[in-house]
Amino acid sequence: IIWEKRIYVTCPIEDQDGLLAFDAAGKELWRKTLGALKPGRGQRVGSAANSSPLTDGEVIVTYFKSGTVTCLDLDGKSLWQINLQEKYGKDMLWWDQGTSPIFAAGNVVIAVMQTDGESYLVSLDRKTGKEVWKTTRKYETGKESGDSYTTPHVVKIGGIEQIVTWGGDHLTGHDAKSGKLVWECGGFNPEKTGMQRVIASAVVDGDLAVVPFNRGDAMSAIRLDGRGDVTKSHLAWRNDAVGADAVSPVLNDGKVYVVKDGGPQRGRVTCLDAKTGKQLWESALPKAPQVFYSSPVLAGDRFFCVREDGMLFSGKVTDQGLAEIKSHALEEGVIASPISADGRLIVRTDKHLFCFGEK
Repeated sequence: IIWEKRIYVTCPIEDQDGLLAFDAAGKELWRKTLGALKPGRGQRVGSAANSSPLTDGEVIVTYFKSGTVTCLDLDGKSLWQINLQEKYGKDMLWWDQGTSPIFAAGNVVIAVMQTDGESYLVSLDRKTGKEVWKTTRKYETGKESGDSYTTPHVVKIGGIEQIVTWGGDHLTGHDAKSGKLVWECGGFNPEKTGMQRVIASAVVDGDLAVVPFNRGDAMSAIRLDGRGDVTKSHLAWRNDAVGADAVSPVLNDGKVYVVKDGGPQRGRVTCLDAKTGKQLWESALPKAPQVFYSSPVLAGDRFFCVREDGMLFSGKVTDQGLAEIKSHALEEGVIASPISADGRLIVRTDKHLFCFGEK
């Protein structure tokens, strides 16, 4: 993440969970070890430190596969630390944990969603780390389908600050102050088919959430102004021709941008009308055997995404599709999503940080 002139990166440091801070020129300012890491499963697309850090400009919050949550000041001094697995139960996810923490109602909120073991939302006091509330979020699903690696959103609908969470075959809204369930939406996997774990996060714009599901084969939009079970009442649209499995969509200015991350159509970029789900255009990036794990980013009228082999693509967004598509080989593996700030694009590979600026 970037805050003002600093870049913060979570990563393993030897056998420890770690956090690094860099200045805008890429100089390391400090590094902090935060406790023993829980090793990743060893696959090339994950680690013990998949989650992004979180900051409000005063503190930084980190969360790791080990279950350790740490709050630090901007100079790396630890303010408090808690381990969710020691307090609430162990990690039972099939793959490496990927949910990032969020701020909601002034506190730190983390979602734990898994088929086996405890599934819940927990709010931690931003100043002390003490539990503010904890709400069970458990649904009956097929094998592995309760596992979720998504990050919730915070929205204000009907005067209530809500936490919108995607996982366990359900999209839900919880009151950020109390943790109470406001509404829930099912229907994404009515047959309770197994292996429907979710990786790509839902995206939110106003009172609408766009949800990728069915392992990249479908997307739906859900209105967020409901109460109770809204499965039948608040479906805005469904599109069974477009989707993404691991790559989260981008929702901007009433349009949804989706990168097909795998399969025969990998590298297809589709733009949908967010209100109707109607396809507006489709473009194709140069195809290769490699797939996408990194989510795309928009910066003005420029679209950026990175393939797993480190091929960085950029294109100009027009009403007809992507124009002026260019590529740049970083020659290092990439699963992290790029970020854009102050006219620069920051890309994290498995070995380095790269910074690109406008010519």
